[in-house]
Amino acid sequence: MSARTFLTTGKKIVAIGRNFSEHAKELGNAVPTSPFFFLKPTSSYLANGGTIEIPTGCEVHHEIELAVVMGKETRDCPASQVMENVAGYALAIDCTARNLQMEAKKKGLPWSTAKGFDTFTPISEFIPKDAFQDLSNIDLWLKVNGEYRQKGNTKDMIFDVPTLVEYVSSIMKLEVGDVILTGTPAGVGPIKAGDKITGGIKPGNAEKDVMTISFDVADRQGLFKA
Repeated sequence: MSARTFLTTGKKIVAIGRNFSEHAKELGNAVPTSPFFFLKPTSSYLANGGTIEIPTGCEVHHEIELAVVMGKETRDCPASQVMENVAGYALAIDCTARNLQMEAKKKGLPWSTAKGFDTFTPISEFIPKDAFQDLSNIDLWLKVNGEYRQKGNTKDMIFDVPTLVEYVSSIMKLEVGDVILTGTPAGVGPIKAGDKITGGIKPGNAEKDVMTISFDVADRQGLFKA
């Protein structure tokens, strides 16, 4: 099994929450003192160039993120050894039905509905590991209809990639093709049918993106109604 085929072979998406302090503050959340994560179904993946679907009654927000793709089975792995088990990366958007998430938070319920709809993890193709030499200096950006909404750098992460992988692997085994979404910078906001979402990622000292993404947005035709 190759990590490059993570879209079809990966078993889980581990999504780190509140890993950029400014993002935590913009949503009125406390800045965490230890990593916090939730799980998303792999059925929420949407390949680059696809269409994000907005469920009826949902206010959906974009969250641009660096995704880490695991290349080896990883359990109880110390941060100092983590990178031996990372195969590469991807650029992802963690779509969130914000109104459903806020309702769930008030009731102390899981976020599975708010985060787990089909098409709610738009993601790029595999990015080779050697594309980034310094994980603490990676630029991320997202535009809606050509206007910047999010511009961030991984230097502002509260917990770095090795720390995140160590923490998750201390709780559950990570397998080949599993993905860790490492958190989003400030600037999250709503998207709606008819919007065009684009994004990019590059080393902080580079001029050109190593990967770009592009997605349309449409209303979801289905039974769900918020």
